[in-house]
Amino acid sequence: MWKEGSIRVNGEVFHYWMKQYDKGSEWGIDGGRISKLMLKRNGCIVCNYDRGWDIEPADENTQLALELLLHSENW
Repeated sequence: MWKEGSIRVNGEVFHYWMKQYDKGSEWGIDGGRISKLMLKRNGCIVCNYDRGWDIEPADENTQLALELLLHSENW
């Protein structure tokens, strides 16, 4: 299933797209449900996972946005 949304971290807005499995997978982030995830800030890709890391989180706020999404959506 695909999901799209936005998350605000320390005043910055991140737009995200993710693909999730119904259950954890070897292709998911840390064996979880998210197999694809893109985070954009101001139109620029700051994090991208497509069954592996293409672009790791660019900075602290991006890392926090990722962790919030993983906490709520990956398990």
